[in-house]
Amino acid sequence: MSQDTEPKPRGRPPSKAARAKALAAAHAILMEDGFGRLTIEAVAARSGVSKPTIYRNWANAGELAMAALIVDQPDRKPALGAGLEDSLRRQMRSLVQAFATTRGRQIAMTLAAADPESEMTRAFRNRVILSSRAAGAAMIEAAVARGEIRAPADPDTLLDMLYAPVFYRLLVGHRPLGPDFAEALVTQAMVLLRDV
Repeated sequence: MSQDTEPKPRGRPPSKAARAKALAAAHAILMEDGFGRLTIEAVAARSGVSKPTIYRNWANAGELAMAALIVDQPDRKPALGAGLEDSLRRQMRSLVQAFATTRGRQIAMTLAAADPESEMTRAFRNRVILSSRAAGAAMIEAAVARGEIRAPADPDTLLDMLYAPVFYRLLVGHRPLGPDFAEALVTQAMVLLRDV
C-alpha cells in the first residue's frame, strides 16, 4: 500500500436518500399510529431501508422519532445567506409547528409522564432541546462573525431564554403553541441581542 493511500473506513457511509426514506417512514408511522408503534423494525419494513443503516443514523427508536418529528425538517435549517433574525424565525416556526400537531402534543404528554432517564426523554433532550440550542448558538456565532450583532456576554442564558418558553408551554400546557408565539419569541430575542 502506498504512503498516500489512507485506509478506508469500515462499512458503507449512510446514504442521504436512505436517511430521508427512513425519516419519511418514521414520520408517517408517528402521525398515523403514534409513538408506541414506532420501532426500528417497523421503519425498516415501511421504508425498505435496512436496520443497520437506520442504526448508523440513530441509536434507538426514540432518537429516530424525535428526528422525524422535528430535527431533520428541512425548513429548520437557515436559508442560505439569511440574517440572524430570519434564520431564528424559520427555526422557531418549525419547532413550534411540529409540537403544535396532535401527535406533538401526545408526545409531550408522554414525556411529562416519562422517567427522566427513559429512552424517549433522553432522545427529546438530545435530539430536540440540545440540538435546537446548538443550532441557535451557531446562528448567533455566525451573526457575530458577520458583524451583525455584538457577542452576548452570557450566550448560554440567552439561549435558555429563547428556547425554554417553547418547552415550558409544551410540557405545562398553560398556553397554546402557535405561529404568533414563535414570532414573539424571536422578536424579544432580537431586542436582547441588539442591546448587548
